[in-house]
Amino acid sequence: MGASIRRRLVLLVLASITLVWAIALASSYRQATEEVTEWEEARLAEVAQMLALLDQANLATLANARIDVREEERGGETSANDTDDDDSLPRDALFQVRSRDGEVIAGSPPLRALHAWDLPVPAVSGAQDIVLGGQTYHSFTLRDTALGHTVRVFEQANTRSDLVSGVASRIARPTLVALPVLALLVWLSIGWSLAPLRTLSGAIRSRDINRLEPVDIGRVPTEVRPLVDAINLLLSRLLHSLERERAFTADAAHELKTPLAAIKVQAQVALAEPDAARQRLAMERVVQGVDRSARLAEQLLLLARLDMHEKMSKSPLAPGAAAKSAWLANAGNAQQKNIHVTLNCDMHAEIDAEPVLIGILFDNLLDNAIKYGSEGGNIEIAVQRVQDSLGDGLNESLSEPLSRPLSGRVLVSVRDDGPGVAPDDLARLTNRFFRATGNQATGSGLGLSIVERIAEHFGGTVHFGTGLAQRGLAVNVSFPAGASSSGERSKPAA
Repeated sequence: MGASIRRRLVLLVLASITLVWAIALASSYRQATEEVTEWEEARLAEVAQMLALLDQANLATLANARIDVREEERGGETSANDTDDDDSLPRDALFQVRSRDGEVIAGSPPLRALHAWDLPVPAVSGAQDIVLGGQTYHSFTLRDTALGHTVRVFEQANTRSDLVSGVASRIARPTLVALPVLALLVWLSIGWSLAPLRTLSGAIRSRDINRLEPVDIGRVPTEVRPLVDAINLLLSRLLHSLERERAFTADAAHELKTPLAAIKVQAQVALAEPDAARQRLAMERVVQGVDRSARLAEQLLLLARLDMHEKMSKSPLAPGAAAKSAWLANAGNAQQKNIHVTLNCDMHAEIDAEPVLIGILFDNLLDNAIKYGSEGGNIEIAVQRVQDSLGDGLNESLSEPLSRPLSGRVLVSVRDDGPGVAPDDLARLTNRFFRATGNQATGSGLGLSIVERIAEHFGGTVHFGTGLAQRGLAVNVSFPAGASSSGERSKPAA
């Protein structure tokens, strides 16, 4: 039952109908019982009124006869439906009539055997139940003030009309017959209502693995529409993911092909070159090409790990220390271009992240700034805690990275005073293998894409703005502040 919605709904509907039917039958039976009881008490009152009008001779004759008080007697042709409330057994009423002074004028002889001949007479007219001879009798007492007679009529309780059971039978019989028919109709109706689910499952089951367009099964009920929309949304995400993977594979193949081709050419030159100096130069270029290919492969593997949402261990760390390590690691490259790097870091600011990945983030940011910065220029690395709201201002031109800070966050900013990036290229800086127009620096185009993925992995966001002295580029990465990142702001490390 738990695996079938159709069966469960049928059983729930039939159980609900049966419960309501049982309550209705019980209520009808109770009301019928009350009505029949009132009606039969009225009938005993009519018998008592008739006996009160008879003289002594007629009462004596009637006492030795039978008073059959059945409403109907079976006789002649009767249908099955007409016998539900027939009285199939004789129903004799007993009576006793007393004079004004209490003397018994006439009475049914069986009353003597029941020791009811000398029963005290009730003071007022009305119905009551009494026990005679171990059996319950319904009785009615009538005091006729005009004639001075007191009449009592007795009727055995278990010989009352079966009208009540007949009414209950007439109510229950159609319902019992209708329940199987109703169950079949409910089963067919629910099956027809669940047909869109079968159609949807069939459409998905028969779909080719390469078909990821939205599912269309025609008119869909309101209850099924969210499921269809969710499936179509999932298919859309899968299609987008596959398209990204295809593009990523094509771009990666293209990016790897270029350094490999250069390596091959330089190797051929080295093999064919008789001059030792030129041969050494060619081999140095081969080594550079291998280093570039190895770095590209490492970045591709890192992106693959991040795209797979691989769980990375997190621990409290100071991004200022990671920034200092990246600065020391890239100091040689900065000196080659005569670039001055300044650290402005709050060493007590902490975030919850993985140290190696944060080191890669800083290394990519600083390598990117050095590679695309101007000869003899400046780079500033800043790590600061911020408290107020920032919004989207980091997408705009920034002269100071903390002019509109973020609440409860740590802001990492790397700014340079180089040629900068065209406004049209800002939105594409984190695209994989994208290189800004007009820049001749070599690179894979994966650095900022890796920065963005690492930031997202630890709940951060990346924004771009204007760099130092209203020139160059500012890359601002905002992270949620760690739990222990509190207290007075320390002096920056210069």
